[in-house]
Amino acid sequence: MNMESDQSSSKSTAKQEFLRVFLANEQEIFRYVIAIVPPTADAQEIVQQTAVVLWEKFDQYDTSRPFAPWACRFALNIARQWMARRQRWKALLDKGLAEELTKRREQLRPEFDGRLAHLKHCLQKLPEKQRFLVNGYYYQQSSVELLAEQAHRTVEAVYKALQRIRQQLRGCVERSLKEEVN
Repeated sequence: MNMESDQSSSKSTAKQEFLRVFLANEQEIFRYVIAIVPPTADAQEIVQQTAVVLWEKFDQYDTSRPFAPWACRFALNIARQWMARRQRWKALLDKGLAEELTKRREQLRPEFDGRLAHLKHCLQKLPEKQRFLVNGYYYQQSSVELLAEQAHRTVEAVYKALQRIRQQLRGCVERSLKEEVN
């Protein structure tokens, strides 16, 4: 028990130290990143990703050295990865991927529309409590925690219920499509 308490205290101290050092240097890291990746939103995302990596690697940080240069090395690697992904995506778009995706989507639209119509019909067949969960989770984008509270159920029960409802809806849509063909 005492060993667990010491580990918990150590983790808490490490968290506090990381937050202290990171927050003190966050603006400098951000200025470094935005010089490489000018769009502010993209730079902010890279800094957030950097923070996660720094947190994971914080036990490797040498406290006798300045934090910002160490952190900026990670930020640079993440920025490079971000630029490479963006360049690959741009290259795919330049090669006609967007047009191909648009064309394919139009080809599949009748099938998607048919499935959507069947799904709407199947949703109407659900009992009220199940429709409440589906509506709250997928249409109102409520958290599972909120839905669990409103339904007087545990979070795990709501996750399980949503899983069963998805399976039920999938089966209903597939049966409806088969009936339509026959």
